Amino acid sequence: MEELEDNSHFSFKALYDIKLVERALQNGDQKAFAELMKRYWEPVFFMLNRMVMNKDDAEDLTIEAFGKAFKNLQQYSPQYAFSTWLFKIASNNAIDYLRKKKMENLTSLDRPVDRDGGEELNQTIKGHSLTPEETIIKKQDADKVHEIIDKLKPRYKEIVELFYMEQMSVEEISKRLDLPVATIKTRLFRARELLMQVLSRKSD
Repeated sequence: MEELEDNSHFSFKALYDIKLVERALQNGDQKAFAELMKRYWEPVFFMLNRMVMNKDDAEDLTIEAFGKAFKNLQQYSPQYAFSTWLFKIASNNAIDYLRKKKMENLTSLDRPVDRDGGEELNQTIKGHSLTPEETIIKKQDADKVHEIIDKLKPRYKEIVELFYMEQMSVEEISKRLDLPVATIKTRLFRARELLMQVLSRKSD
């Protein structure tokens, strides 16, 4: 992070944010990370909720926004307020999400998509070979993975346990939970992203 030469135009709140960022970068201060999240969780969530018009999606995107911001915190420049930088990351993330949601011809096995009219794309997420993400998850110590899974929200936790621990297919999980296959795919994808963020951070 670059040094701030003239901070006279910043508010006290913005200056305090910069101090928190410095603590997080220099000392790996987890309390600094937590405080930054606490200060901006609701504003980011409200902005994203206005963009995507869905509270669950907005909450997931808020988690992803903070994950991306903290992962790339060294790229933040104190020439700008931390809040400006964070909101830019969050809004770009939401724009990408909305763009991908509208795509009709995406056939990736790893990224579930619904057609605009609500028709589900006929694709499966479980194949004979493991994805790179699944390979990493499989290699982790079982206790560590369970510890992380326990911290996931209930709607993610149950699906992850059924998919990874009980080796159930997406279709089987759909029947077990009485939920659409598209919903299972979406939640599994989001949960996988969250798991990878935490596992990567622990590895670093």
